[in-house]
Amino acid sequence: MIRRCLLVILFFISISHHFAFSQTIYPDKFVVSQAGDGDFRTIQEAVNAVRDLSQQQVRIYIKKGVYKEKVIIPSWKTNISFIGDGADQTIISNADYAGKGYVDTVDAFGKKTFTTYNSYTVLVQGNDFTAEGLTIRNTAGRVGQAVALHVEADRVVVKNCKLLGNQDTLYVATENSRQYYLNCYIEGTTDFIFGQATVIFQGCTIHSLSNSYITAASTTPRQAFGFVFRDCKLTADKEASKVFLGRPWRPHAKTVFIHCYMERHILPQGWDNWRNPANESTAYYAEYQSEGPGANAQSRVKWSKQLTANEAKHYELHNIFDYQDAWNPLNKR
Repeated sequence: MIRRCLLVILFFISISHHFAFSQTIYPDKFVVSQAGDGDFRTIQEAVNAVRDLSQQQVRIYIKKGVYKEKVIIPSWKTNISFIGDGADQTIISNADYAGKGYVDTVDAFGKKTFTTYNSYTVLVQGNDFTAEGLTIRNTAGRVGQAVALHVEADRVVVKNCKLLGNQDTLYVATENSRQYYLNCYIEGTTDFIFGQATVIFQGCTIHSLSNSYITAASTTPRQAFGFVFRDCKLTADKEASKVFLGRPWRPHAKTVFIHCYMERHILPQGWDNWRNPANESTAYYAEYQSEGPGANAQSRVKWSKQLTANEAKHYELHNIFDYQDAWNPLNKR
């Protein structure tokens, strides 16, 4: 009897050891440091180390420094968070631009050049990405399209970050993408916030560097919302004195400003039809209680809209983002 009990005990011990050794524990945190006191010296190495299709949030802490990288978060690298030491301390930097030559691929015209769509400094394709306390910049200068951040993923949160560039700084791509930018600083020259995604900018500073256009939405007819700016501040360099709120990159562009402060660089007419009067009947451009010297409700183009209080209520976060599932970016950690 004693022997039988011992055999049973040994059996359960061996089974528990088997499961203990067969289970793989995947890290939920990595540290990137150029000084060598982290897990990796480059951001891309850390991204590559995240388990494919991760269902746990993996935090990548990026210590202060200027990381001269072209970073790609592919679609199979999900649930990744970039956490910096502060927007002025952790900087991801690159300088590609449309038309710049490179050696890896030949395009349809036989040229080895970058385009708008691969000029990014950071490309996000993996869903459930967050970034906090860092700068993403494209330093190519005023040479044409040069993207800093290109986001195709769904359920993306960017907060307390700086996005710096000139033309096409922030590409919020794809119609099934929902993105939330909180307390960010975004600057550029022409169409420096552009794309198809459904996006809320909350409490952000939108800074124009030259006379041009802030937004260029390409919202599809299937989308109820495009770009929504809430409680933002629109500022400008001294050389920027004639800036439009937006123009339609595609006919059904949707862009709305709610409770935003606009400095005097915003033109009285507010919006442009991109040299195509037909866009005036399809694009949806609206404001609600704009403030500041650039807020000229009476002078806006006739085909834009000033929302009523009831209409403005429609632009609450839960209404905008609930069209695919009940996603609330404020619960993102």
